[in-house]
Amino acid sequence: MHSCFERVGFMVLIIGVCLILRPDVSFGASMPMGNIMSDTMLHKKVESIRERRYRELIEQETDFSCGAASLATILKYAYQRDEVTEVSVLEGMMKIADPELVRVQGFSLLDLKNYVEKIGFRGRGYEVAPDTLDSVSIPVVVLLDIEGYKHFVVMKKASGDRVYVGDPALGNRVMSREDFMAAWNNIIFAVVGDGYDRNNPLLKPSQPLTAHMMGDVFAPVSTQNLIDFGFRHADLM
Repeated sequence: MHSCFERVGFMVLIIGVCLILRPDVSFGASMPMGNIMSDTMLHKKVESIRERRYRELIEQETDFSCGAASLATILKYAYQRDEVTEVSVLEGMMKIADPELVRVQGFSLLDLKNYVEKIGFRGRGYEVAPDTLDSVSIPVVVLLDIEGYKHFVVMKKASGDRVYVGDPALGNRVMSREDFMAAWNNIIFAVVGDGYDRNNPLLKPSQPLTAHMMGDVFAPVSTQNLIDFGFRHADLM
């Protein structure tokens, strides 16, 4: 059965106060920093742990909408389709999928392909050899099998021993290459079409807060790399 992890609240310590974060509440705020100059108050935007976790990622709201949320993330942040939401993608996918099959098995890669092609994009599925994973230079949807649960996520980038994942259920996270390979089926799904932003923020995931965080360098993607994934020159004008 295709299912995704249930969302849970995250307990974090923010400015000395322990808060339980609900899924529908954002706790980012502007924090007064004190008088830097006479009669002047400087405010600095404070980002909560939860906001950081879901930065540039659309969170799934149902246990079967990880595919819709992953697609919506790519459409919004790689193609600047700001009007796209998980709900709009979910409704569109339900119109072209078999509802009974979705209730039992969830959405398939074919459902994702049919949806993006209905809205004017091209859906491309590729089998990728494990030793060439680093060559995937655009954000793609992948299906992970985590302890028997089939779960769509956005793979942003693979570099070294890390794979950067936008998980619509758990947030942005970094998986070890070993764990990713154990859960992945070697298939990637790319959304290809006009309006792709080759400098989109999904290609620049937040680095782990460690001393060696500068080890990964995300270089600009060449036109030839994009053409290899099915883009046309007209898409990149």
